[in-house]
Amino acid sequence: MQPSSAFCQTPASLSMDTNAPNLATAGTPDDGGGPEIKVNVSHGPSHHEVHLPAQSTFGDLKRLLVHKTGLEPEQQRLFFRGIEKDDKQHLHQEGVKDKSKLLLLEGTASKEKKLEEARKQNEMSKASEAVAGVRAEVDKLSNRVSALEAAINGGNKASEKEFLVLTELLMKQLLKLDTIEAEGESKLQRKAEVRRVQSLVDTLDALKARNANPFSSSDNGVKVTTQWETFDSEMGNSNAPPSTSSSTKVTEDWERFD
Repeated sequence: MQPSSAFCQTPASLSMDTNAPNLATAGTPDDGGGPEIKVNVSHGPSHHEVHLPAQSTFGDLKRLLVHKTGLEPEQQRLFFRGIEKDDKQHLHQEGVKDKSKLLLLEGTASKEKKLEEARKQNEMSKASEAVAGVRAEVDKLSNRVSALEAAINGGNKASEKEFLVLTELLMKQLLKLDTIEAEGESKLQRKAEVRRVQSLVDTLDALKARNANPFSSSDNGVKVTTQWETFDSEMGNSNAPPSTSSSTKVTEDWERFD
């Protein structure tokens, strides 16, 4: 009786079994990006330690440096041994090993952009301060205009010089506002102050007119003149009968005028 072939193995078959893949060790990090290394990156006065697989690209390293430096990958320039590296180049192929040192510089375009943003911010700050200074002066002048208006409303008469001085001071503040170069929020603040100064100048003009002729805007004066002229014309015509209603109206208007 021959032994079953299912239970018979030749030395050759045993040798083939030993060459089968070891499932327990498959898929280790060595099969992917290689062993992990640590690199030291200098960025100005700062030094950053970054851990990543040895077969990573310089682009991969830049992405890991974003949260450490605040620079986006396109804003970074990486140098190794004095040579700037491309994003697609691999670390291990360029000689980067564990504890290797790299230099990170900020791109020129990024620096220029930051400088421009800082310049604009500085200009906006200066403009806001200048507008605030004018606002403080206009506040004082506004109080003087309000006091002048209260005096005239109370029946007092102001000097002509007071109107001239206040108007001149307000116009000076208007000229200051015109010289302020502003953008954004500070521009809106400047525009609001310009309108405020113009409103105060208009108020002064109206007060000046009232101060010069207190009755110039009175409706009663117009009515009295009209009725008085009518009364004279009727008295000059001897054939015309006297008008009771007309004389009564004149009397009432005149009393209101007095």
